Amino acid sequence: MTDKTILRALRGEILPTPPIWMMRQAGRYLPEYRATREQAGDFLKLCYNPELAAEVTLQPIRRYGFDAAILFADILLLPQALGADLWFVTGEGPRLSTITDMAGVTALKPTAGIHETLSPIYETVRILARELPPETTLIGFAGAPWTVATYMIAGRGTPDQAPAHKLKDTDRAAFVALIDGITEGTIEYLSAQVEAGVEVVKLFDSWAGSLKGQDFQDFALEPTKRIISALKARHPGLPIIAFPREAGQGYVGFAKATGADCVALDNSVTPEWAAEYVQVDGCVQGNLASHHMVTGGQALVDETRRIVKAFSQGPHIFNLGHGITPDANPDNVARMIDAVRST
Repeated sequence: MTDKTILRALRGEILPTPPIWMMRQAGRYLPEYRATREQAGDFLKLCYNPELAAEVTLQPIRRYGFDAAILFADILLLPQALGADLWFVTGEGPRLSTITDMAGVTALKPTAGIHETLSPIYETVRILARELPPETTLIGFAGAPWTVATYMIAGRGTPDQAPAHKLKDTDRAAFVALIDGITEGTIEYLSAQVEAGVEVVKLFDSWAGSLKGQDFQDFALEPTKRIISALKARHPGLPIIAFPREAGQGYVGFAKATGADCVALDNSVTPEWAAEYVQVDGCVQGNLASHHMVTGGQALVDETRRIVKAFSQGPHIFNLGHGITPDANPDNVARMIDAVRST
C-alpha cells in the first residue's frame, strides 16, 4: 500500500511523473455512468445502492487507469443523515429543507445517529476496497462545514452564498452552532469511511472563496483544522487533502495552518504562483481548467504540460481545478493522461 503513487506524493515525495485522478471522474460525461444511473432510478438511489455506487466508482478506473478512485457519493448526504430533507430536481440540482435560526439547528439529529443513514456508503467503501486494483488509491470525502452550511441554510446552491452570509452576520450564535454540528458530523462520517477502507480523505470547501478576512479564518480554516486534528488523532498517518476553492492568497500557509497533507488548487491561480507560494509547504493537487476537457486540442496538451513542469520541483498530484463537466469529451481525458505521462 505504501508504494501507491498518490500516497507517496502525499508523504512529500517528488515523483518523475505525477499521479493523476480527476474530480467527478465518475459522472455524466461517461456513457457507462449514465446507463448505471438510469438503472438505479435517480441520483440519490444511486448514492445509496452500494453495488451500483461501487460500479460507477470503478468505471473511470477501468477506462483510464487513474491512480486513485474517489468514492461515489455526495456532500449533501451528511445533512440528510443529520435530519435535513434532501431531494434532487432533474436539470437543476439539489434541494434541502432550510435552516434559518437556532431552532432549526437544535432540531437536527445527534451526530451519533448519522451512521444508520450512511451505512450504505460505508458498504460501498468495503466493496471498493476489495475490488479496486492493488495499485489504485481509494479516496473518501466530505464537504467542508462552510460549504455544507451554505446549502443547508439556502436549501440549494446559490451564486454568492448570500443566505449563509446573512445568517452568519445576523444570528452568529445559530450560524456557529450549525458549523459546529456539521464539523462534528464530518469527523464521524470521515472516520467511518476510513474504518471501512478509504486510504485518503478529501475535504471539499467549494465556496471557501466567498469568505473574506477573519471569516475565512473562522469558518474555512478553523473547521478544517479541527476535522484534520481529530481524524489524525483517531487514524495516525491518514493523509488528508484540503480544497478551499478560490481561496486565492488564503492558499498560502493553509497546509501548515490546518495540518493538511496536500492543498488542492482551483484554476484561478497559476501553477507558477502556486509552486512558489503553496507547494513550498508540501504536496499540491491540480489545477487544469475543466473547460479543456470540453475543448481539447493542442491547448489541452500544452496547458497540461505547463502544469506538470511548473510543479515538477515538488510533490504534485495532477488533477483539474474543479470537477469535470457533463459536456466533456471522454477522449480529452485520455489525451490529458497521455500528456501527463509523456511529459
